[in-house]
Amino acid sequence: MARTDRIAVLLTGVGKRYDIVSAFAEHAFVVAADPNPLAPARYAADVRVAPPRIDDPGYVPFLKELVERYDVRAVLPLTDLDIEVLARAGLPAFVPPPDTCRQTYDKYEAHQLLLRHGLPSPPTCLPGEEPDHYPVMVKPRLGSGARSIHPAADREQMEFFVRYVEEPVMVQRLMRGPEFSIDCLSDLDGACLNAIPRTMLESRGGESIKGTVIADAELVELGRAVTEAIGVRGPCTVQVFRDAEIGLGITDVNTRFGGAFPAPMYAAAPGRTYPELIVRLAAGERIEPHVGEFIAGTTFTRWYWQIELDDGTEPTGRDIVTGGPRPPR
Repeated sequence: MARTDRIAVLLTGVGKRYDIVSAFAEHAFVVAADPNPLAPARYAADVRVAPPRIDDPGYVPFLKELVERYDVRAVLPLTDLDIEVLARAGLPAFVPPPDTCRQTYDKYEAHQLLLRHGLPSPPTCLPGEEPDHYPVMVKPRLGSGARSIHPAADREQMEFFVRYVEEPVMVQRLMRGPEFSIDCLSDLDGACLNAIPRTMLESRGGESIKGTVIADAELVELGRAVTEAIGVRGPCTVQVFRDAEIGLGITDVNTRFGGAFPAPMYAAAPGRTYPELIVRLAAGERIEPHVGEFIAGTTFTRWYWQIELDDGTEPTGRDIVTGGPRPPR
């Protein structure tokens, strides 16, 4: 076993989430797994590995060997694809129970789950059923990244997009008004530790690239209520609209870190960023809930950078500007 003097964390499907991997690396020994050897976030970790595909029978055994080798205390997925797999794998995964993972991955099942708990979800139906209101959104039941989502002004448009999208879809009331995300974290007993709401000033491909953390008591309480009702363990992002006619409506629940990971990082007090709290939980520490305690008013605006690799796909240490990105002035 390759033990280290730091708590070891395994992050799966790291892709381009260099921000998340590097944040964990400040507080833990990080193993980053992604099947793509050029996934940039792998290069922020202490150890980078290329596992089999998630649907490969060798995927879970591969992860279990890493957990044993590095004495990993926390496993976190950075995509939707393996959340349920990890929940069923017998690993120290910071994910909800398998049924919750399955239901939140399927957006129609998530809608029904929310309603069963008395939580606000926009009117939603399946193809062949008549919506109670137009306009609507035709959207895939599975997947992420805001792909194949189409507004429809009437029944004719709705029926066209139901045929056009080549996967199972649902039909949901088109929510008007501002959109928000609530970045939440729960402990392994399902208690919400914090819920930090932010505006969605600009998104690309379903991922927020500009936003402001806000002190909105109604959204904070909604985040806490959702996570504790459905049994979240670990990070969760709740997406919600505030519609002038029907009020709050939850349009998505992702039981992982959201795209705007920097927002709760900037807003949290020292020692209470989500990576720090997860590492402390993984070490066996009990964390007292502090829901609503954060710094409001901070705004993030994200951009992109890159890593140069040599012919052996190892980082050269060079950058296109001396010393890396120019500090803000």
